[in-house]
Amino acid sequence: MAGTALQRVLVESWTHRGPLAWLLLPVALLHGALVAARKRLYRHHILRSERVPVPVIVVGNVVAGGGGKTPLVLAIVQHLQQCGHQVGVVSRGYGRHTSDCREVTDASTAQDAGDEPLLIRRSTGAQVFVAAHRIDAARALLQHFPDTDVLVCDDGLQHLQLHRDIDVCVFDARGTGNGWLLPAGPLREPWPRAVDLIVADGSAPHPGAWPVHRSLAGHARRADGSRIPLRDLCAVPVWALAGIARPEAFFAMLRDAGLTLAGTTALPDHASFDEPGWCPPDTPTLICTEKDAMKLWAHRPDAWAVPLDLELPHGFWSSLDALLAARGLAKLSSCHGYTTA
Repeated sequence: MAGTALQRVLVESWTHRGPLAWLLLPVALLHGALVAARKRLYRHHILRSERVPVPVIVVGNVVAGGGGKTPLVLAIVQHLQQCGHQVGVVSRGYGRHTSDCREVTDASTAQDAGDEPLLIRRSTGAQVFVAAHRIDAARALLQHFPDTDVLVCDDGLQHLQLHRDIDVCVFDARGTGNGWLLPAGPLREPWPRAVDLIVADGSAPHPGAWPVHRSLAGHARRADGSRIPLRDLCAVPVWALAGIARPEAFFAMLRDAGLTLAGTTALPDHASFDEPGWCPPDTPTLICTEKDAMKLWAHRPDAWAVPLDLELPHGFWSSLDALLAARGLAKLSSCHGYTTA
């Protein structure tokens, strides 16, 4: 609990350049020097980025604490699948209890694979591999599934070992915060930096970014695959739980959808549900995010998970397709932007 409280204080300090941020600025300057030195090593080929024989799209951010990367990965994977491509996904598998390189299957657990890779696998059916080094995951995936013609990397904008063809940077409503590097601010590396596409929360416009609009899907689902219209949950008080970067944003979306929240449990991003006390045991109706459900369903298979719909302008998809075509990925069929459910 003390660690969580300290984390909240630190995250709050990233919204402005207050006393705590100034106190941490010397450490942030050291962080910046290390980041710059590492990039120079790659630029001068002392450290080497390794290519794989298919185009690689990296979806990541420069802000710590998540920013909506995985929903965008899901949307990109589904878009490419609709275009007829064989898509593979690689990830580090943050939060898993393993450290090897492994395939993520429908039967995997979040403890073995990580919650986000498991969600991607179950939502898209794409081939997904996780490894401590994403280049290892990429090699293994292509070895096992040689028909794969494009890879999407979930996170890894700062992982320079895997050569990427397209960088997509994601921002949520927080933007760049106070604009300082960790730990004085939220930035993992200096911004602006060169990327191919920028996606930002439509409620917080970012220069040069494609606006993304996130909303709750019109249904919720349980571990057994059963579904219910979200409006049907408006008739009873529910307890909402979220272990994501911004839990309050999820709770606000539920309220806006007309749900009555009897209470909420906000947990840190990628929180484990193995420890007691994360939710009142007598909660009759529990509602959570899809990512949390990957772990929560092992304890509460009756919990309702609400998917997130993502809507991007058609121009974003056209730009992505054009970038892929320029890198040798043939367009197989007519591709259109869409809202993913």
